[in-house]
Amino acid sequence: MKLERSTPVLVVFAVLAALAVWAQNTIVPFSQPFWGLFDYQFDLDVYRCGAQTVLDGGDLYRTKCLGQMDFTYAPISIVFFIPFALLPTGIAHVLWTVLIFAALFGVILLGFRSLGHTITWRLVGVSASLTIISTLLEPVRTTIWFGQINVFLMLLILADLLRGEKSFLRGAGTGLAAGIKLTPLLFAVYLALTRQWRAAITLVGAFAATIAIGFAIMPSASKNYWTETLFDSNRVASPQTVGNQSIRGFIANMMHTDHPSTLLWVICAGLVGLLGLAAAVAAHRLGQELLALSLIGMTSCAVSPVAWGHHWVWLVPLLVVAVHLLFALPWPLGRDLIAAGTVAGFLGSLAWRAFIGHPIWYVNQSVGDAWLTGIFFHNDGWYRWFTLQAYTWILVIVSIVVLIVYARSDRRSAPAADAVGTRR
Repeated sequence: MKLERSTPVLVVFAVLAALAVWAQNTIVPFSQPFWGLFDYQFDLDVYRCGAQTVLDGGDLYRTKCLGQMDFTYAPISIVFFIPFALLPTGIAHVLWTVLIFAALFGVILLGFRSLGHTITWRLVGVSASLTIISTLLEPVRTTIWFGQINVFLMLLILADLLRGEKSFLRGAGTGLAAGIKLTPLLFAVYLALTRQWRAAITLVGAFAATIAIGFAIMPSASKNYWTETLFDSNRVASPQTVGNQSIRGFIANMMHTDHPSTLLWVICAGLVGLLGLAAAVAAHRLGQELLALSLIGMTSCAVSPVAWGHHWVWLVPLLVVAVHLLFALPWPLGRDLIAAGTVAGFLGSLAWRAFIGHPIWYVNQSVGDAWLTGIFFHNDGWYRWFTLQAYTWILVIVSIVVLIVYARSDRRSAPAADAVGTRR
């Protein structure tokens, strides 16, 4: 059954999207003050504050935005935040939200196209439905609620690296993304490992250009960032924060310490990093470029000192790959396994609600109650080893599966190659 040709498939996805809207309102009502999906956008206001600070001639990395928050992105990012600083708050919030949904839709449709699907009105409908369904994932919900930037960086990277390898500017978009937020530099390592040398060099060159432009337009702030701010990971937050979905955060939360062992972190992050890179290279060799890029994006989150849930929006293209395989695999057992894995991964990434019925201090203010979302808030039992770091476990499991599939396909192709060699 062709995903882009089937009206019944479109109807099924549309029904699932409608159920997703109902479930979203059940998890946290849209009308709930402060906690409703479209009510907060605190991070966007921090971005706008940073941009306004620069416009006012202030010190970008020493100014406390909104009372207590530090601006953490590289200087070049200010160029993109200034237009939103110039808009009234309400208009900026609405526009940013609309752009988040547009970016999610773009990621999903681009993903399907990269997997060989023809863009039809049915595929557009499926992609729009999947966009709505994806809002049930904690990384996507908190992206919308906080007004976060990561989905835009993901779209920029995918639009850049899913182009043909002969594209002259391939790598430039990812270099720009790395200039805004350093973690996309891991894609340069991936490109080098897969011998995509021109794209890797272009990426590094574009990244260097963002630094140069930053020094040209904001020399003092750039010096501060690249010599001081960059190396202070605790400036973002304490590592022992439940929402810290990096390996360092996992160690800190499991050991109940704000000073997790650096050696242990380096060892664990190194092992997961190597696993993710190896799986991405294997996926590339299997012709699954979207899967490879998704794995690198997830790996960059896992090995970072701090990675909030909304950094893991790379689960969205991974979901696209899973949907594609459900329709592309020729054998029923494979489809059943993919379906089971997709449901399990979706449930592990769901915006599970944790309600607190008394006042708490949240980020920068006291709130009367809390409608927290994320499986990591459910960590009081023996299963906390999983719930505290569900996204990294998803990365590890998917990586192992990819490596097994690659090893089996390599073994199957070896006898055929030997036979060809014998006939010659």
